[in-house]
Amino acid sequence: MNFVIGLAISFGCMLGGYVAIGGHLHTLMQPYEFLILGGAALGIFVVQNPMPVIKDSGSAIMEAILSKGPKQKDFLDLLTLLHALMREMRGKSRGEVEAHIDNPAESPIFQAHPKILANKLLTNFICDYARLIIIGTARAFEIEALMDEEIQTLTYDKLKPYNSLTSVSDGFPALGIVAAVLGIIHAMGALDQGPEVLGGLIGASLVGTFSGIFASYGILGPLAALIKTTRTKMLRQFVLVKQTLLAYMNGAMPQIAVEFGRKTIPAKERPTIDEVESETTGGGEKAAA
Repeated sequence: MNFVIGLAISFGCMLGGYVAIGGHLHTLMQPYEFLILGGAALGIFVVQNPMPVIKDSGSAIMEAILSKGPKQKDFLDLLTLLHALMREMRGKSRGEVEAHIDNPAESPIFQAHPKILANKLLTNFICDYARLIIIGTARAFEIEALMDEEIQTLTYDKLKPYNSLTSVSDGFPALGIVAAVLGIIHAMGALDQGPEVLGGLIGASLVGTFSGIFASYGILGPLAALIKTTRTKMLRQFVLVKQTLLAYMNGAMPQIAVEFGRKTIPAKERPTIDEVESETTGGGEKAAA
């Protein structure tokens, strides 16, 4: 929502100032300049990205615009799920725990948190490392190294849309110049016509330069930064799982282990110790029952 509000302010001030100094809005309506500029940028985007990244870029844009990053309730739900799962690991047999991690869709612990269950990457991350813990042959530092490698891989994949849009954004000013040059070439073919016609053609070509610069620094650049912020916040969930499970592996009680995870939550979304305790002791026991 902030992205939409920011664009409204930007366009309003820019166009308002242009009109205030005597400019005519209809002069800026140059669909063929926009076609040249937008089509070239879209083509470059398609060339430099495989189809999965193109599709994920669409998802990333919607997540950023709609502020789909995890909120405090999402982090609290994740801590509650981990607390319930660790209690099962601590108090139940290996076979009983495996029933939860082998088929999380049928597990009452995971069913109590449908939003986490719907996140396949996060669910698999939890189940994979819970399975390694109950097997008992891997040491904590080995699990930590493996988690770090997987989180690094996830980060690389999740930030591909950010890198792709940043690349296109960086090229937009140059593409605006290309659109302007094509417009000037067209204008040169009208030198035998009156100044009014020639001036209109030159003005239209300059709209391409203006559009390329504004699209780069006023739209795509900020959008790419917003995608990075949103996706980075999503990846904090994996760091939370890592720190919580590692604390449990090193001997911490479930209630203490979730405190290790709580500390990895960004300050704005971080629940208090009392909120975590209230949610885990109530919600965790209920889910495990």
